[in-house]
Amino acid sequence: MKRSTIKLGALLLTASLAMTTVSCKKEGCTDPTATNYSDEADEDDGSCTFPDAPVDESEVIVSSNITSNTTWTADKTYILNTRVSVTAGNTLTIEPGTVIKGEVGSGPNATALIIARDAMIMAEGTAAAPIIFTTVADEIESGQIESPNMDPTLNGLWGGLIVLGNAPISADAQSVQIEGIPASDQNGLYGGTDAADNSGVITYISIRHGGANIGEGNEINGLTLGGVGNGTTIENVEIVANQDDGIEWFGGTVNVTNAIVWNTGDDAVDTDQAWSGTLDNFIVVNPGDECMELDGPEGTGTGSHTIQNGSVSAGGADGLVDLDPNSDLTMNNVYFFNLTTGQDFDELPDGTGSFTGSNLEATIPTGDAVTDYFMGGSDAFVTSVASGANTVGADASVLTSWSWAGVSGSLSGF
Repeated sequence: MKRSTIKLGALLLTASLAMTTVSCKKEGCTDPTATNYSDEADEDDGSCTFPDAPVDESEVIVSSNITSNTTWTADKTYILNTRVSVTAGNTLTIEPGTVIKGEVGSGPNATALIIARDAMIMAEGTAAAPIIFTTVADEIESGQIESPNMDPTLNGLWGGLIVLGNAPISADAQSVQIEGIPASDQNGLYGGTDAADNSGVITYISIRHGGANIGEGNEINGLTLGGVGNGTTIENVEIVANQDDGIEWFGGTVNVTNAIVWNTGDDAVDTDQAWSGTLDNFIVVNPGDECMELDGPEGTGTGSHTIQNGSVSAGGADGLVDLDPNSDLTMNNVYFFNLTTGQDFDELPDGTGSFTGSNLEATIPTGDAVTDYFMGGSDAFVTSVASGANTVGADASVLTSWSWAGVSGSLSGF
C-alpha cells in the first residue's frame, strides 16, 4: 500500500512537470523578427509582438499651407500630398540640392506649390546642386540630376510651381484668379499696381512631369508666373515634360534668364495679359503645340515684352509662333531649326499690337522657302541659313551642367 502511494505521487509529479513544460513552450513567438521571439515557443501560440515600424526621417509629408517662415533642407525629400500655398507674409526657403515631389492627382486633388501674393520663395539652387520638383514616381535623390527611372516625356503626374504677385496685369479686374486653382482658394489671386513687386529668388531649379489637369482646358503649367514683379529674380530654370505649357506669364514685369523648356505637351513659352518683361537666353526642345504662343493684352491694359537670344528646335511641334491681333513684342537673335512641313510663324499683329524683329534666323528644309514657314510679313525679319551655320541663338554652355536636358545630351548641337 505504501509503495502504491509513492507511485501515485511520482505520477502526479511527472504530470505536473510535463504540464509546466508545455505551458513554457507556449510562451513567446516563433517569428525571429518579433520582440518576444523564443526558439522553444509553440508554433500555434500566435501572440507575437513586433517593434514599431521605423520612421523614415528622410521624408517630410507636406499636407497643409505654409503659414510661417519655413526652410526645406537637402537632407530630406518633401512630399506634397495636396495643393500647398505659402501664405501672405511668409517665406519658404529651399536649400540647394533639395528634392520636392508631388503626389499623383488631378482635378481638386492635383498637388502644386503656390507662392501667394505677398509671400516669398527663396529657392536658390546652384549649378552643382539644383533644386528639383518632380513626381513621387521619380526615384531621384538629392545629388542626382538625371532621373534613374523616369522617361523625360512622361507628364501630368502632379501640378507644378505657381508664383503670384502684385504687378500689373491686363484683365477685367485689377486682380483675378490664376488658372489651374479653384476659385474658392483665395491664395490663387494675382495682380496689382506694384511693377517692382518682389516674390523672391528662383534659380537653378528643374520642374518635371507636371501639368495635372484641373478641368477641361484648365491645366497647371510647369512654371506659372501671375502678376510677378521685376523685383523677383528668376534665372536658370528647366521645365521637363509638362502636360500643359512650360512657362506661362500672366501679366507682370518679371524677367527670366537662362531657361530650358523640353518636351511640353502644349506650348513651350506662353505670354498673356500684357506681360512686360524679358525672356533672355532660352532653349526650346520638342514642344507639343506651339513653340511660342505670344498673346496681347486683354481688357484696357497695355504692355510689351522682349524675347531674345533663343534657340528653338521645333521637333514635333504643331507651330512655331502663334500671335494674335493684339500681340505686342520685340524678338531679337532667335534661331529656329528642325522645322517640318505645316509649322508656321503666324501672321503679324493687325490690331492694336506690334511686332519688331531683328536678327532672326532659320534653317529651312531643302526645297522649301522661308515663306512656307514665316507668313504674313514675318518673313521680312528672317534670314535662311544652312544647318548649324546660325550666328544667333542661345548660349547653351551655361545650361548644360545642371539640367537634365544637358546631362542627357539633349542639348547637343545647340
